Amino acid sequence: MLKIKLKNESMTLLLGSAIGNTIKNIDLKNFEVHLNGNLGAGKTTLVRGILRSLNWTDVVTSPSYTLCEEYEIDGRLLLHVDLYRINSIEDVEVLNLDRTIATQKIIFIEWPKNLQTDRNVDVIINLAHENQARHATLKCKDSNIESSIKTYYESK
Repeated sequence: MLKIKLKNESMTLLLGSAIGNTIKNIDLKNFEVHLNGNLGAGKTTLVRGILRSLNWTDVVTSPSYTLCEEYEIDGRLLLHVDLYRINSIEDVEVLNLDRTIATQKIIFIEWPKNLQTDRNVDVIINLAHENQARHATLKCKDSNIESSIKTYYESK
């Protein structure tokens, strides 16, 4: 488990860059990240940092109202999902998260507890506020992923 103190938004974006850099260098067909944290904890800011590190130059907005924002970057499909307002498994199924594609698919899910089902998760990130700062705790399925994120983050 990796614990990081995020003193400001720049550090949240940097953590996003570290995760994005790791995603660039993994050879997995599907990669899924679950983001936990209260409203305003920095979930979308973290995804913004990830997408920027993957060469996304346009705006990144919270999918609070659209439920799912899709991005195509360098042959990858990225799905940024917000399940805060989801009430049933049927609502999740409409998003077609398990669609089969020819390229790499990366899924970021905010409020994953609303999935009401188990999924194959590569990274679970918990964001919390404490004493004017945010804290991130990362649990990675693969220790190499955790090591890559930590090495990149600490080198900047």
